[in-house]
Amino acid sequence: MFLAKLASVPARGGLVLSAASVVLTRSAAGELHAFSSVCTHQGCPVNQVSGTTIHCPCHGSRFDAATGAVVTGPAARALAPVRVSVRGGSVYTS
Repeated sequence: MFLAKLASVPARGGLVLSAASVVLTRSAAGELHAFSSVCTHQGCPVNQVSGTTIHCPCHGSRFDAATGAVVTGPAARALAPVRVSVRGGSVYTS
């Protein structure tokens, strides 16, 4: 399934794709990462990527944009990784 154009995922940031329940992030070096956009605390959707963290608006959990690991709770588990591939400048679920 097509998710986004790679160029639309900012380096040192990311893109929350609510319809697909996926958050795409890119490091400063351009490395792409993908995670479920469902917070592991109570299932709220994350809504923002800011710098190196993914933010959940419901209870303030923050996750590492490169690994999905919890940076700040109350979430206790990392965001689930999502397998993606890049073909022709576009990002797809694998």
